[in-house]
Amino acid sequence: MPKRTKAPAAEPEASQMPGFISPQLATLKMKAPSGSQWIHEIKYDGYRIQLRIDGDDRQAYTRKGYHWVNRFSRIAGAFDIERQAIVDGEVVVIHEGRTNFSELQADLGRGDQDRLIYFAFDLLWLDGRDLRKEPQIERKRLLKELIEEHELKEPILFSEHHEGDGQALFAAATRLNYEGIVSKRVDAPYRSERVEAWQKIKVVQKGKFPVVGFIKDPSGVAALYLGKKEGKNLVYMGKVGTGWSRTTSAQIRKALDTVVSPKQKLTKTIRKPKATWVEPKFYADIEYRDITSEGLLRASSFKGLSKGTRRS
Repeated sequence: MPKRTKAPAAEPEASQMPGFISPQLATLKMKAPSGSQWIHEIKYDGYRIQLRIDGDDRQAYTRKGYHWVNRFSRIAGAFDIERQAIVDGEVVVIHEGRTNFSELQADLGRGDQDRLIYFAFDLLWLDGRDLRKEPQIERKRLLKELIEEHELKEPILFSEHHEGDGQALFAAATRLNYEGIVSKRVDAPYRSERVEAWQKIKVVQKGKFPVVGFIKDPSGVAALYLGKKEGKNLVYMGKVGTGWSRTTSAQIRKALDTVVSPKQKLTKTIRKPKATWVEPKFYADIEYRDITSEGLLRASSFKGLSKGTRRS
């Protein structure tokens, strides 16, 4: 794995090209906005990467400012322009018709860049001109023009946007099991902070999973270990450690204390020294983003506990 070096944040002078620019971040919302002041994009499930192109000098920065150009050299090289530009976008792997973070992690772990794609969605700097004060819609127009003028092709793709009803795009994203959408104010500048001018609306999956164990804390539980019935087998699905209050945590602990088991009930045993194992009599209602390539829940959150025999 290449050594990560953090880039110095630079404040631009009148026409001096800045170094790494801290990214603008979206505010999480429950419902997408609508109206002519908003455009809407698919939310990609990948790594946020800022490309800094200064002639033959190519740099690629993560959202925290780490220089990862070695990992993304194919993408940096494919943005083939002999100009100055700072582009904001997302590196993804498309697997089974949608962006898949687990597949991306696996490829990066192997050092494999063949499937990496870069969705460019914002242009912050171009040929001595700081575009951050320009309206969102103008920055996107200039970015599309730049990509088309230089006939850039895959792995570089322009992130198309949709106008009008954000909920309609969100409904489509839900049907296709995408991560969600990002809605953006057409007239807003680019600011290096979390803003209301960008709003993210996430698609989540839901399921019921048998609780196979837990980690104690002084008043309740610190985490739950989850399983899944596959035929006659009970397989491990990972753990959840968020989504409950102190009161709910105590209630969960009280329920699980009634079904404590001297040994785990998973078909294939796992090593968890801090675990208290239980009979899989209780089911946790879980919201989660995805299932990793290792078969574990990703970005899971607890929503409730029930007793029964329902399978996930």
